Amino acid sequence: MKPEIWNWFSELKKNIANETLCALATVVSGANLGAKMLIYPDARIAGDLGDAALTAQVARDARELMQSELSERRAYGDAEIFIEVYAPKPKLIIFGGVHTALPLTQFAQALGFRVTIVDGRSRFANRERFPTADEIIVAWPDEALAQTRMRIDSSTYVAILTHDPKFDIPALKALSTMQPRYIGSMGSRETRAQHFAELRAQGVSAEFLARVHGPIGLDLGARTPEEMALAIIAEMEAVRYGTSGGFLVEKESS
Repeated sequence: MKPEIWNWFSELKKNIANETLCALATVVSGANLGAKMLIYPDARIAGDLGDAALTAQVARDARELMQSELSERRAYGDAEIFIEVYAPKPKLIIFGGVHTALPLTQFAQALGFRVTIVDGRSRFANRERFPTADEIIVAWPDEALAQTRMRIDSSTYVAILTHDPKFDIPALKALSTMQPRYIGSMGSRETRAQHFAELRAQGVSAEFLARVHGPIGLDLGARTPEEMALAIIAEMEAVRYGTSGGFLVEKESS
């Protein structure tokens, strides 16, 4: 076996162990059959496919596929490339151990999310309420986000359920310097407007605030905590796979 193949395998194995998002492109038909290249979301690449123009195009397409966590076989003239995306396990951080957080934890874990509960009140953030949570942190949002073990990246989803400015505003301000995949905040449009006005006064950018989903969740007519949790996890999945979350029958008829 050629030494460079072992190098690719070693780097890919390390990425998987470190939960680093990447894509492996392999020439499966055409010139340079078997050539491989690793692509990262920040535009870094390792290796090439034997042709500069092809390498650049495949790298762009791989970054696009990483956004929706999809793997595809694509044709480029006489060549066919298999772009395989290796996405880390998604992480959900829930701020506020409120009633809706209970079913949201269950739904998220059923879908493969690693769930962290954060609340400054120990009576809300404890093992009795959340026996299956992967991690429970009793701290204010900005304190919790400052902890080095909470790595915020493109596989991170955040749900702010406290509906309280003492929690919501510090959480959003701390997140404004980070790049999670999804941020949703519970509360009415009036509450959202009040919180956003305060955040703008504190120097948070309008660009960041436009990324915040609020009121949180898809419009399912939810009333109970379980229904609200379903609406929230459905919106996260829509963002995860780059869809609008509308009715499938409408998409098929358009």
